[in-house]
Amino acid sequence: MLKNQEELLAKLNISQLNPMQQAMETAAEKHDNITLLSPTGSGKTLGFLLPLLSRIQAQIKATQALILVPSRELALQIEQVLRQMGTGYKVNALYGGRAMSKDKEDSLQAPIIIVGTPGRIADHFRNERIDPTDLDQLVLDEFDKSLETGFESDMSYIISRLPNLVFRTLTSATSAVEIPNFVGLQNAKNLNFLDAKKTSKLQMKLVEAPETGKLQVLGDLLKQLGDQNGIIFCNFRDSIQQVSDFLDKNRIPHSSFYGTMEQKDRERALIKFRNGSTHILLATDLAARGIDIPELKYIIHFELPIKSEEFTHRNGRTARVDKEGTAYIFKARAKSLPDFIPDLEPVEIKKSRALKPPKWTTLFISGGRKDKISKGDLAGTFFKQGNLKKEELGVIELKSDCAFVAVPKELAKELQHQLNNTRIKKRKVRVYEI
Repeated sequence: MLKNQEELLAKLNISQLNPMQQAMETAAEKHDNITLLSPTGSGKTLGFLLPLLSRIQAQIKATQALILVPSRELALQIEQVLRQMGTGYKVNALYGGRAMSKDKEDSLQAPIIIVGTPGRIADHFRNERIDPTDLDQLVLDEFDKSLETGFESDMSYIISRLPNLVFRTLTSATSAVEIPNFVGLQNAKNLNFLDAKKTSKLQMKLVEAPETGKLQVLGDLLKQLGDQNGIIFCNFRDSIQQVSDFLDKNRIPHSSFYGTMEQKDRERALIKFRNGSTHILLATDLAARGIDIPELKYIIHFELPIKSEEFTHRNGRTARVDKEGTAYIFKARAKSLPDFIPDLEPVEIKKSRALKPPKWTTLFISGGRKDKISKGDLAGTFFKQGNLKKEELGVIELKSDCAFVAVPKELAKELQHQLNNTRIKKRKVRVYEI
């Protein structure tokens, strides 16, 4: 156990570890190699971070741990958790789509922990930008997804460049994957918490709709659900565009999230969803796991997934841990459901009144951590110069070179006018609504 573990957990607003996290701590004390199978939303990130942090040697100012993840969003999420914990260790998140110049700048002083996607990390190893001499810990988080999305070659290459590797941790939310030999996993302690799904409070509801009237039924369902947070899952970018156009036409606020979007736009979509500027995220299976979003009341399978694993991961975005949630499954009346979806009686979707718009909107601030700006500085600016009351300041997200602040929608234009080109920590910043 970490000496200051209680203090680190307090910063995450966690008072006690769950049984899976406790099992991970115990296993890490006796075993060098661990595989963890646990449902989405069960706290795997903290489960592997605590043992990792306990092995870091503070006197060694070199990279000691590498966490490989299948997506940019998961890399950013883990980096954010480590920052929230306030460990004092330098952490770099490295992923495709991020300017290589930023990677090089951040690596001038070696990070103690690196979190990244296999493609970008492999590139850094090929160009000798990462020194593996003291790197003895490796975490493959959601390793099944990394293997599924074609990262096997990069992962094999990276592991071959870690001659002093001692500790390996592999995590997944599914058991249907074989661990490749190149991982070097020997005498591993296997922890399987997938049985926890048996106690899930997930409800499944079937929504039958004519093919030509499917969008209208979706609109009626969303109005019926009101201002609850949820994800609408589609299989393709074209489908997302079609649904997005319909929602725009019917004045239903939403954000879109899919793989070929610019990284900046993907990050902003999640920020607006997290802070309540939108209640609906329209997404592909990229959002089925590995992203940092608030507790969801529902998800909608507007298009059915092809594989049972993706059905499981989508459903895992709601009814997390001991919370309740609902998965709405759309089906054309003339078609049958895949074998992995249980038989369900269709529910009636009634026409409802128009949705109320979200209370919040998001303002962009062109200054961040590298400008020595803190969340307290931002809050103070909005209180003093923006004349906001405490209850009128929403979620603040602080990034390296910018920040995002949620404010009441009706005050956004006036705040933009008052605060644009103001100075925070001697830096003149731009402020505008996104």
